[in-house]
Amino acid sequence: MERYEDEADVVVVGGGPAGLSAAIRLMQRAQQEERELRVMVVEKAADVGGHILSGACLEPRALEELFPDWRERGAPLNTPVTKDVFGFLTEKGRVNIPIMPGEGRGAGRVLEGVMGCLKGTVQWPWYQKI
Repeated sequence: MERYEDEADVVVVGGGPAGLSAAIRLMQRAQQEERELRVMVVEKAADVGGHILSGACLEPRALEELFPDWRERGAPLNTPVTKDVFGFLTEKGRVNIPIMPGEGRGAGRVLEGVMGCLKGTVQWPWYQKI
């Protein structure tokens, strides 16, 4: 059996949002400090973000910390949240649920659609030049 072998300074297990954020931030820090650093991301899916299952309402703060110019770079986050509406769906319609003021609100966040869109959002940072 032939096995793949490689060397790295840091190995990040998992190509989801947390793993990619860690790898990107490490590379940014190394670049700022003018240090050579080899970071490897190991992902069990065929491609980065391959196991993302659903859409989400995202707080873009973490993305802005990694890539302050993410909008100009064309990140696939195109739907700003302008208001919150919550409801309980029944067989005959929807019953509105009041929203309490506070941290759980969506305004200022961005929406991404189901399946492929969120996968694209997770993959997008992977292809950015650091």
